[in-house]
Amino acid sequence: MLNQLKDILKKVIPDVDMTAVTESTRLIEDLGFDSISIMMMSMEIEDKFGFTFTEFVKFETVGEVCAYVEAHKA
Repeated sequence: MLNQLKDILKKVIPDVDMTAVTESTRLIEDLGFDSISIMMMSMEIEDKFGFTFTEFVKFETVGEVCAYVEAHKA
């Protein structure tokens, strides 16, 4: 799941070195995400994994995103 998410993150923030991204990497503090980046990531996740976010989820780390996707993917 982490590698699939890294592919999505690379689309959203292409200038970040994905080799350093781990499950404990923080979206805002470490990757520089803002509200637009989070929205773009969410849309990419929905397209790739075939589900729709039905509520606002405040992700802090890459690992939290991975766990959420694992629990909700089609």
